[in-house]
Amino acid sequence: MGGLRRRITFRFINMVDFLRTTLLLLLAMPAFAGPSDDNHVHVEQVGSGDDLSLNIEQIGYDNFIDFSFAHSGNTFNLEQNGNGNSISWVSYWGSGKSWGGDVDGVDNTENVEQWNGATYGRHIWGDDNTVDVYQSGTHTHNLDIHVDGVDHEISQSGSGSHYAHIYFYQGADDSESTMTQQGTGSHNAQVTLRGTEHTIFTLLQQGSVNQSYSLTQTCYTVGGCTVNISQGN
Repeated sequence: MGGLRRRITFRFINMVDFLRTTLLLLLAMPAFAGPSDDNHVHVEQVGSGDDLSLNIEQIGYDNFIDFSFAHSGNTFNLEQNGNGNSISWVSYWGSGKSWGGDVDGVDNTENVEQWNGATYGRHIWGDDNTVDVYQSGTHTHNLDIHVDGVDHEISQSGSGSHYAHIYFYQGADDSESTMTQQGTGSHNAQVTLRGTEHTIFTLLQQGSVNQSYSLTQTCYTVGGCTVNISQGN
């Protein structure tokens, strides 16, 4: 492994809430991991409690996090530093906690930082959820997020190429999305907006590089939906 050390840190800030929420944690070290990931963290909520605080930090490359939560009031702080890291879902849909890599509930908060080339993907279902994703550094950054009733802020910067796909479900009511793509890499955004109530989307693409986006909007709101697009150096 070239002497590079990997570190994964779990900190359950509120031990009372941890005891109320049973977690299954699987840490697959390199000898057991698949060919595409060095360290794999899998977290599945199998209890009935809310208000969990979960911190995960991964340092190295080709690391992978996936988790599924079906309750409310949870806070997730996730950080990855290194090329080829991923926070994502698995390739199937289900219900509740069986959704691979998803958050299903209300008043959940997810804060994500990924450095030097990474992928983030998530299905997030429920009202009053908040997601902030920050991707920066060299190499390519990819983001794919499908949301319902979620306010989120996306930032991609650095010298790598940036690709982002955001899909608002039809029930994505009163959602606000802000996406910023900056730096010396090319910028591409694909956005689908739906919703029975007011939604707001803001896109800023900045830098002397190729900038492109596609927007598909179906607005069911009498008062209309708001879209702000800005491109330039």
